[in-house]
Amino acid sequence: MTNCVLCKEELRPEEGQLIWRGDDCRIILVNDPDLPGFCRVIWNHHVTEMTDLTRGEREHLMSLVFAVEEAIRHMMCPDKVNIAALGNMVPHIHWHVIPRYKDDAFFPGSAWSTRVQELSLSKLSERQQLASQLPAAIKAAIATLS
Repeated sequence: MTNCVLCKEELRPEEGQLIWRGDDCRIILVNDPDLPGFCRVIWNHHVTEMTDLTRGEREHLMSLVFAVEEAIRHMMCPDKVNIAALGNMVPHIHWHVIPRYKDDAFFPGSAWSTRVQELSLSKLSERQQLASQLPAAIKAAIATLS
C-alpha cells in the first residue's frame, strides 16, 4: 500500500529511532517527548489484522512485543506498561509498548488522551536517559529468544 505511513522504509529522526529490524518486524523507539521509552513493534508487510497472520507469525510478533515490554520494565521501572494494538488511524499491524508512570502527562488516561499534569524537567530528563539505554536492552532481550 503506497500511502501507509508504516509501510515506508525511511524513518525520519523526529519520528524515532530504529532499534531492531528482522525479516518480518521492526522495533522503533518513538520520539515522544512526553513518554520516553515509548516503543512500537511494526509488522514489516502491509497486513491489517492479527488473524491475517499465520499462527507462527503471530507467536513471533508477540514474542517481540513481550521482549520489548520486558526490557522497558527492567530499564525504566514504570508503574505500568501499556500494550495496545489499535490500528484505527493506521490499519497496519503494529503494537505500542508504553511505559507509564503515575506522574506522566496523561495518567491515568491513555497515551492519546488529554494532558492532565506536567512532569518536572528533571524527572523527564531522568526518564529520557533511561530510554536511551533501551535499544541495547531490547536487543539483548531479543537475543534470548533464539
